[in-house]
This record gives sequence, structure tokens and C-alpha cells, in this order.
Amino acid sequence: MFTTDTTDQQRELLDEMRQVIDEGDFTGWRSSTLHAGQDGCGTAGVTQWRSLTDLEERYAGLGRRNGTVPPFKRISTSVHLLKTEVVFAQHRSDLPGIEMSPERDDYTVIIVLDVAQQDQSALVQVLGRPDEWIKTVPGYRSHALCRGIDGTFVVLYAQWESKAHYDAFQAMPESARPQSVRHRRAFTDTLVTAQWSSTYRVVHARSAGSQAVSITSQRGPWQAGATSVRSS
Repeated sequence: MFTTDTTDQQRELLDEMRQVIDEGDFTGWRSSTLHAGQDGCGTAGVTQWRSLTDLEERYAGLGRRNGTVPPFKRISTSVHLLKTEVVFAQHRSDLPGIEMSPERDDYTVIIVLDVAQQDQSALVQVLGRPDEWIKTVPGYRSHALCRGIDGTFVVLYAQWESKAHYDAFQAMPESARPQSVRHRRAFTDTLVTAQWSSTYRVVHARSAGSQAVSITSQRGPWQAGATSVRSS
């Protein structure tokens, strides 16, 4: 996850990351999905690997070898490289599954929750439970819970129909939520030491053995609307 100060820097960062995704052919790499910031300048890249070993071998000394990391740091105001594994996922009952694609219009929310190592298991247990109620909330599509490999955080990756739907969910009074949900939220608050979040739209994706798919916009790659999909 990268943050930037301006839309021009975001555009430059997206271009750099697209190039890395399109030219990448690494042992154990399975897919990469590039997200452009919606309500703030920045990007998020979700990359799936066959194993943690493959990931670590790829990035061991990468910046010193070929300068791939320094350009990102030059453009960005902050860089967060988060190694995780998915431990839970669910989607709305009328959807066939969870998909990250530039051909979709998901309003994506990524939330990082910091937690003490001794409390991560408890946080994962409470957040990684099926939630039938949220499936009934207007605009909800899916969410996944990822456990930080180092034990100090978890990541919530959620897809919504629109910003308006997500904002309405966030503004919902506690009294409107089921009691079980209120209890879960209250318990989570006792474990989380800090949190931060950003919102995104998927703009580029490529999987091993397939062509990349990208979305372009007449108003800039960070904005929804006036878009066309192309394969490259």
C-alpha cells in the first residue's frame, strides 16, 4: 500500500506498478491486482504467491539489485509492505464468488488493524466468523480477512457497490445493528491498538499465463466514470 501527495504522483506510481505487473514472471507468482485510490491519493497492489518462501526470495535485496523499490519510495509519502494469508472470506448470497477485476465497479475498502501479537488469534477468531446480517446490508458485496504473517496486524478487504452504500453502513447507529454484531465490534475495540483505511478501485490485473486487463479513464486513472476496458 502506497500513499502520495498529488494525483500526478498517483498516476506516475500507477504507471510504474503496471510495468512491474506486466513484465513480471517470477517463480511462485500467481497474480497481481492494482488498485487506484478513490478518496485519497495512493495505490494498493494485491499479489498472490504460491508460498511465503517464493515471496521472500523475490524481494530479498530487490532494491539493492535493480532499483525497483527506490522509485516507489521516491514517488510515495509512505510505503507499507504487508505479508498476509487469507483466513476467512464471504460474499453476498446472490453473487457467484469473490473476484478482483478492473472489469468490475467495486468500491473497495482496505482496513489495516494493528494488534499485539498475543491478541492476534483472538482478533482473527472474532472477525473470521460468518456474518449473515451484513449480507442483507444494501450495497455489501464481499469481504475477506487476512492475517499478518508477523502477528502484529490483520487486514480487512471489503467490496461495496458504491461509496454512498459504504458511507451509509459506516454511519449506521449501533442500535440498528444486531446485538451479536454490537458485541463483536465492542470486543474488537478492546484488541485493536490502531487502525487506518483507504478506498480504491481496481484498475489493472494480470494472472500467470494470461494477458493483463486494465481500465483507463478520460478523467484520470484514480476516478470512476468515463471508463473503458482494454486487454493488453
